[in-house]
Amino acid sequence: MPHSVRPDYDVIVLGAGPAGAACALALRHGGLRVALLDKATFPRDKVCGDAIPGPALKALRKLSETFYEELRARTPRADTQTSRLVAPDGGEARIRWQLPTFSSPRRHFDHHLLNLVRRHTTTKILENYAVRDVRTDAHQATVVPADGSVPLTAALVIGCDGANSVAARKLLPRPLDRHYHCAAVRAYYRGIAGVEEQATEFFFLKEYLAGYLWIFPVGGGVCNVGFGMVSDQIAAGQVNLKDTMLELLGQHPRLAPRFAGAELLTPVVGFGLPLGGVPRPITGPRFMLCGDAASLIDPLQGHGIDTAIESGILAAGQALRCVAEQDFSAEAMRQYEREVEAQIGRKLARSYRLMRFFADKPWLVNAGFRLARQPLLKRWLLKLVA
Repeated sequence: MPHSVRPDYDVIVLGAGPAGAACALALRHGGLRVALLDKATFPRDKVCGDAIPGPALKALRKLSETFYEELRARTPRADTQTSRLVAPDGGEARIRWQLPTFSSPRRHFDHHLLNLVRRHTTTKILENYAVRDVRTDAHQATVVPADGSVPLTAALVIGCDGANSVAARKLLPRPLDRHYHCAAVRAYYRGIAGVEEQATEFFFLKEYLAGYLWIFPVGGGVCNVGFGMVSDQIAAGQVNLKDTMLELLGQHPRLAPRFAGAELLTPVVGFGLPLGGVPRPITGPRFMLCGDAASLIDPLQGHGIDTAIESGILAAGQALRCVAEQDFSAEAMRQYEREVEAQIGRKLARSYRLMRFFADKPWLVNAGFRLARQPLLKRWLLKLVA
């Protein structure tokens, strides 16, 4: 007997962070019934480095110049013009970014990005909506709320629900691979000496090359300070990230004098980052994964807001095709997977190879920094990491 009950929505997007919000924005002209769910109520904190990469803003700008201008006008931020990179031997290099970029606490950035969805789409936004289960069958996708209320159904579900994605865990379960995972800690400080409001700082350390320590100004004299490493190296060295970061800030010759009078504003808190760099399934019948849920974090720089927004937009395009053709099969979904690999995955694979290559070669990192002071090589380096 044919299944004749119409689902509640055409598309349910799980997670209202950058990937989910971008997906909803990209669906705005499709005439679809879209629901955007999130377990939190916005504005909410999101533990992160807070750097908003230029490609993220470029992708948003392609959707709409209005979105870009509204977001910049409303979001508290520190615009970033340059990055200062400090080598293990203390040598320095500076990169001037070509695309507009800034740093902003995710509490502000994600809130104002979601407000674009409120203002410019008919999306049904359901906050404080924790999800317990996601399942699909031949007829629909079903989202089961944690509070025991009536499940929601859709023709298609898009998992944009972050590093601890319920959608990924339920629909594409796989064990944690520490070689493709990073862990980090972060805190906010005020009063760090020598901070340039329009410059982010990266410290590469001889003992911890499979990662770095960062100082990112976020506006108002406040900086996001953090330290992260690849998880297999954390396990091998039994590194306590919080203790190590505080020790570096108190004892490192380039950091200790700058933090001597700084004020710690928040606790040091940790988070996990599923790294890209290896092809893996991110689709199946009636579902797709985006952003952190699809393990699209850049292994070299550690950011993922740009790939989240880019993949959310690609997923919206796939959703529109699926609805138009009424084809939600695994084969249909693989078109999205191929697009993500071509536009995002190949670059992440290159970043992963570079990160691993340099991870046990501090002498090579030092030499690279010296070479990067040459203008022609600096331009090549910018293309490599941007």
